[in-house]
Amino acid sequence: MSDETTLRDARPDDADPLAELFLRARRKAMPWLAEVHSDDETYAWMAEQVVPSGHVIVAEADWRVAGFAAVGDGWLHHLYIDPDWQGRGIGSALVAEAQRRSPAGLQCWAFQRNVRARAFYEARGWRAVELTDGAGNQESEPDVRYRWSPADRAG
Repeated sequence: MSDETTLRDARPDDADPLAELFLRARRKAMPWLAEVHSDDETYAWMAEQVVPSGHVIVAEADWRVAGFAAVGDGWLHHLYIDPDWQGRGIGSALVAEAQRRSPAGLQCWAFQRNVRARAFYEARGWRAVELTDGAGNQESEPDVRYRWSPADRAG
């Protein structure tokens, strides 16, 4: 992670930059993924639901939002890194902070075709515990549920 990168809790004025990052990251990493919501709906969702939840950790680098994680109720609900900042340790730092805030363990979902995300979680000691056919998600895309617990932590 860059020396200039900091982690902090999200503020209301982060909603638009987080929505923009979410859209860019999904489109770049998963161009095959169905877009089931408009951009306007995504901006509203971020402003009205995600940020106000109080469970969003923002990574800032060079004075701009470079990534975020939404964590709550034992789940890593979202982890997105700006495509320009991927591979620089920001995702690792956000996951480590999410784990620190969730000492009893975490779960998350990833799409089965998102090979890069799956490798990321597995390299950090997360275990695949369930595969689905996608019937339970809005995108109808087969997914995998991961679980992390402190006892599973690698190195």
